[in-house]
Amino acid sequence: MITGWRNIVMVLAIAGLGGCAALNGPQEGSSSAQGRLGAVKSARMQGPIYMMAQYDVENITIDVPRSLKVSEANTYRPNADIVWRGEPFGDRYAQVGAILAEAMATGTAMMTSGPKVDIEITLARFHALTERTRYSIGGVHAMQFDLTVRDAATGAIIDGPRRIVADTPASGGAKAIAEDAAGRTQRVVVTERLAEVIRFELSKPVTADAGVLASASPADLPAAN
Repeated sequence: MITGWRNIVMVLAIAGLGGCAALNGPQEGSSSAQGRLGAVKSARMQGPIYMMAQYDVENITIDVPRSLKVSEANTYRPNADIVWRGEPFGDRYAQVGAILAEAMATGTAMMTSGPKVDIEITLARFHALTERTRYSIGGVHAMQFDLTVRDAATGAIIDGPRRIVADTPASGGAKAIAEDAAGRTQRVVVTERLAEVIRFELSKPVTADAGVLASASPADLPAAN
C-alpha cells in the first residue's frame, strides 16, 4: 500500500527519504559508478559509512513503455523485456508499473532534505521467473530502469539519465514454495529490492564520525565495518 503526501503518476508516480540508513554491504544498483570506489575507500578510513539522502523528492514519474516486449511463454528464459508471473494473468505493463510505483514511494518515503527534485523512472527490463524456472532451478530477477533527476522548479537535469541495474537472486524449487507459503512472494522480493536500490541511488555515503561525504554510487560501496 502506498501512503504519504506526495503525488504518484503513471506514465505515471510521486513520493518522498531523509536521515541516514546504515550501509550493511555492497549495493549492486548502478551502472554509472566506475572510478569512484577510491573516494569511498578513503572515506571508510575515517569511520563506518552510512547513507544519507541527498534530495528532497517532490515527484516521481514512472514510464513502462508499451514498446517493451511481454512474454507469457512458460520456458526457462523467454526472449522478452517483461516477464512477470507473480500475479494473475493481466496487463503486465500495469502490474509492473504498480510495482515500480510502490517501490519508488517506499524507497523515497523519507527523502525530505536537500534540493527539491523530480524523479523520472523509465523501465528498460523486468525479467522475473517463469513458472517452470521458479519451481525448478530458480535464478535472477533481472530489473533495469533509466533514472533521471530534475530540479523541481526549473526542470533542469541534475543527474542522468543513467541505467540502473537492480538484479536480485530469485529462489527456486522447494525454497520458492516455502517462501510463497510464508508470504515472501516474488512481488515482495522485487518490490523490496527496487526500493532498496532507489534509496541508495538517491543517497550519498557519509562517515558517521567525520561527516565526510564521498561522491560515489552505492554500487561501488564495500561493506561497512
